[in-house]
Amino acid sequence: MLKALQSLALILALGIHAAAAERAPQRPVNLNTATVTELMQLPKIGAKTAERIVAFRKQNGAFRRSEELMNVKGIGEKNFAKLKPFLTVGAPAAPGK
Repeated sequence: MLKALQSLALILALGIHAAAAERAPQRPVNLNTATVTELMQLPKIGAKTAERIVAFRKQNGAFRRSEELMNVKGIGEKNFAKLKPFLTVGAPAAPGK
C-alpha cells in the first residue's frame, strides 16, 4: 500500500512539473504590449495579476526595465526571479524577423 502511494505521489509530481513546463511562453512576453491573456501565459500569473500589470502600465506608463514589474501588487522578488527569463520590455519584433 505504501509503495502504491509513493508511486502515485511521484506520478502526480511529474505531472505537475510537466504542466508548469507547458505553461511557459514560447517567446518572451513584452510587458509594454502584452494583453491580459498573453500575460496569463507566464508561470504563476493568473487573471487578477495580469489585470494588475496592465492597469499599472496604463497608470505609470511603459516599463523601462523588467524589474519594475515588482512594483505590481502580487509580484515579489521570488516570483519575479521565475518570470524574468520570459520577459522583455523592448519593442516587438518586426513581422518576418
